[in-house]
Amino acid sequence: MSSAPALASGGGVLPRHVAIIMDGNGRWAKKRFLPRVAGHRAGVEAVRAVSRAARAMGIEALTLYAFSSENWRRPEEEVGDLMGLLRLFIRSDLAELVRENVRLRVIGDFRRFPGDVVALIEDALARTAANTGPVLVIALNYGGQAELTEAARRLAARAAAGEIDPASIAPATIEAELETRDLPPLDLLIRTSGEHRLSNFLLWQAAYAELLFVDTLWPDFGAAELEAAVADFGRRQRRFGGL
Repeated sequence: MSSAPALASGGGVLPRHVAIIMDGNGRWAKKRFLPRVAGHRAGVEAVRAVSRAARAMGIEALTLYAFSSENWRRPEEEVGDLMGLLRLFIRSDLAELVRENVRLRVIGDFRRFPGDVVALIEDALARTAANTGPVLVIALNYGGQAELTEAARRLAARAAAGEIDPASIAPATIEAELETRDLPPLDLLIRTSGEHRLSNFLLWQAAYAELLFVDTLWPDFGAAELEAAVADFGRRQRRFGGL
């Protein structure tokens, strides 16, 4: 596996790929006696702050868990609010992504979203596709188990058609079927709000990632918190199963 680049300061190494489970918007709002949508709005501001900080630090890829395949179980009004915020984020931030040479990626089945949202996402993907700078990956209607299931189905179909020998299937074969196949290996996975679980996020990719669980609610997670997380990563010794 390729090593992460050294920090400019010389202290530790910089993760190439950071993923974040952005948790705690509802609790942030509840603590302030505000509606849940206010927490989601504040969470969008945190997305801006963290994505800008990641670019400034030189992180190659930042993956944010924005809407899981299980989030459809939330009240219809809240799902509608989240769709509205997604519309707002794309419309207000796309010009900055283009200007900053950021390539936007989406993992997950976002085409289940309302038609106008799908059109906005597809336009944003097209307008940033040729960018050569850092990658901002948004997980929308994403689930790690579904991703692995679809990869297994595709490989099974190829094996049934005689295109591949089942005995030849290796971890690299599976990785090539995942939605993250052209991204750097996941180095650091952060979850905010004090919860200690992966919640069906990047299950394969997290196999050798460093995990960091912090108590900070997502709307309060900003550049300083990301820098602290990266500094913690830089102090760890990664052995990948070796000595």
